[in-house]
Amino acid sequence: MAEPRLTTSSYLVLGVIDKLGEASAYDVKVEAGRTVAPFWSVPHAQVYAQCDRLLGAGLLTQVRQESGRNRRVLELTDRGRRALRQWLADPEFVPVEARERGILKLWFGARPELLAPVQLAEHERTLGEYEELERDVGELLTPGQREALEFGIRYERMMADFWDWVRHRDERAEDR
Repeated sequence: MAEPRLTTSSYLVLGVIDKLGEASAYDVKVEAGRTVAPFWSVPHAQVYAQCDRLLGAGLLTQVRQESGRNRRVLELTDRGRRALRQWLADPEFVPVEARERGILKLWFGARPELLAPVQLAEHERTLGEYEELERDVGELLTPGQREALEFGIRYERMMADFWDWVRHRDERAEDR
C-alpha cells in the first residue's frame, strides 16, 4: 500500500485517537475542539474526511459498536502509530501563518479606534480563560500540553499588548 500524503490535520486526527485510545470521528471532533482548537482549528467536515482517508490508507482500523447507535470506533494501526511517531520526531520548521482577521482589516484601512477596543477585549477575555485553565488543571497536564497552554497565554498577552498599542496610536502621534 502506497504511503498517503499526510497533512497536519491527518496528524491531528491520529494524535487525538492515540491519546483517547479509540474514538469515533465525532469524539475526535469534540476532543479537538476541547483541547487543540485555540492553536490549531480544523473544520468538523475535515475531521470526518480525514478519518475516512486514514482508514482507507491503513493507518486506522474500525470496529462497529453493537450497542447504541452502531457507532464506528477508530483505533490506530501499527502503521498509523509509526506515522504519528515519525511526525512527532521530525523537528522541521514550518513558518506560522497568522490568520488574525483584525490585522487584515488594519492593513486594508479599518478604523483603529473602532477595531482596537473590541480586539483588545476579546484577547483579554481569551487570556483570562487560558489563565483560569492553567490555575484549574495546569498540574494535570502533560509537559507538552502545559507548554501548548503556555504558548496560548503568551500569544494572547502579546495580542492584547499589540491592540492596546494600536488603541493608543493617536497618543503616539501627538508625542512626535
